[in-house]
Amino acid sequence: MKTELTRGKLVTSLLTAIRSYQQICELEQQSVALTNILEASHAILGHTDMPSFGLSVVNQLAKILGSEPHGLVAGAIEKDAKVLVFGGTQPYLAHIGQGLEQIDNGRVIMQVQNCFDMDAHQQTDHDVTFLLQGKNRRAAIYLELAEPPNAAQMQFAEIFLTNVSVGLDNIKLINELRDVAYKDALTRLPNRANFVDQIAQYYKPEQDQLVFVLIDIAQFSDINNGLGQEVGNLLLLAVKERLQQECPQGELLSRIGADVFGVLLPKQSFDETLFLDALTVPYQVGEHVLTMHFHIGVCCQVDFSPQGLETLKLAYIALNQAKQGRQTLNWYSSDLEEKMAWRLGLIRQLRQDFEQRKLEVWYQPQLCLQTMTVIGCEALLRWPTGKGDYISPAVFVPLAEDAGLIVEIGQWVLEQACMMQKQLSSLGHDISVAVNVSVPQFKVSNYAQQVKQTILDHDVEPQKIELEVTESVVMDEINTVVHTLSELKSFGVEVAIDDFGTGFSSLSYLQKLPLARLKIDRAFVKGIPHEDSGAIAELVISLGRHLGLKTIAEGVETQEQADILRALGCNEVQGFFFARPMAEADLLAYLKS
Repeated sequence: MKTELTRGKLVTSLLTAIRSYQQICELEQQSVALTNILEASHAILGHTDMPSFGLSVVNQLAKILGSEPHGLVAGAIEKDAKVLVFGGTQPYLAHIGQGLEQIDNGRVIMQVQNCFDMDAHQQTDHDVTFLLQGKNRRAAIYLELAEPPNAAQMQFAEIFLTNVSVGLDNIKLINELRDVAYKDALTRLPNRANFVDQIAQYYKPEQDQLVFVLIDIAQFSDINNGLGQEVGNLLLLAVKERLQQECPQGELLSRIGADVFGVLLPKQSFDETLFLDALTVPYQVGEHVLTMHFHIGVCCQVDFSPQGLETLKLAYIALNQAKQGRQTLNWYSSDLEEKMAWRLGLIRQLRQDFEQRKLEVWYQPQLCLQTMTVIGCEALLRWPTGKGDYISPAVFVPLAEDAGLIVEIGQWVLEQACMMQKQLSSLGHDISVAVNVSVPQFKVSNYAQQVKQTILDHDVEPQKIELEVTESVVMDEINTVVHTLSELKSFGVEVAIDDFGTGFSSLSYLQKLPLARLKIDRAFVKGIPHEDSGAIAELVISLGRHLGLKTIAEGVETQEQADILRALGCNEVQGFFFARPMAEADLLAYLKS
């Protein structure tokens, strides 16, 4: 009896041990699988173009299913449209953008079509086709299999596909956003923002092989007013086509303004007389034959600046000289000694006025669009001249950066903002204060600690201080910025992207940054409701909603703009219609009233 009991206990113990071992193995497999899913999801969400997104999806899905990556992603851009190959591995790479029927594999075509027709996944021993249902489009992922996946692998694949659906929607949204932000809606040429971003790559001080030609259509407003906007639009398209025909070697042909085009041309072959003669040949525009005149500004590559806006400014100087001097074409030239003297004098005065604390911090209220209550304010630096007016921040902020003053000034502004927030809280105003941060500040090794200590020294709630960074700041020092802001976010400080929609160097950084808000640039608010700017605002608001971020529109100047932004789902507003930037005392009076 004792022997049997001992034997029975032994068998039971062995069975228990085996089951425990199996459970441990299953848990380990699940842990590895979930880690793979997280890594795979992170990998695909960084893509902003469909081919790389499709290739990444196939690679990651194959990894989850334990198979070799052989497959494709196919779908329709719009509902009921033709099914196209979006991305994949060889041999499907050659067919990206083509109809699915173009690939030389009948089985793939059949499985993808069955997937769409039956509105369900398709699985055989040799392949699997997943139906991907995004908010804006459907797609199918076809993958060849060496052996059928088990039930657990299929479950993990389903979890992964949920994130793929989000990525699919974001691809559409981001591409639309980039397209609206970077392309002129009428001509489909790069717009001003696109040009400014791209012209910087041509900055090569040792070279003088190119000229930037800025072309202004004279009296274009007369065409619009006299013959109508439709004729004006047709004329713009005709000028674009003329430039494309006459400048086959041209680079970066762009629509810079309403009636202004820009193009880079080889300097050696640029003949201003022939160029003007070609442009002034009459244009057939609908029923009208129009003889047009142009003003042109030319800037040589040797004068280009590393900042695209600066290069554009130089060309505009030449263009304006052509207009003022009643010339048709003018070349940019500069008096470097005079410019340098002016610059050094301004820097010297800025340094002196800062040391004497003559600079001022003003505040512009920010309101909740639903309750119309003040929920925050932005701290804005002002430099009074002592003569009743102020020097533009667009002038002195770059000077402060170049002179190495911006870090000290930025710290002083943060201290002023903390003191203001403390005062507001003591008066019962539950509002936050936003402070702008520049690239040099992030390069300070202990910047995060410096900010935290400043907040602690002034006994301010970290959640009541918000740091605003522009896209250009993020892209210039992305790793440093992400690390610093993440540390500050964990401390409680809020983070916002300022002037959102003007950079678009890469939108993948949005998922890396610990953001609370997207701030819609005033350029995309100004045209509401009469221009296409509202489309960008709507896309930014939609993107913010997708990412779980609040959106705040700056530069709101009319009730109609506020109403439209509210209807689009914008959360907060800032602008002259509600309140202009004001000194501390004026802000307190404003809040009291």
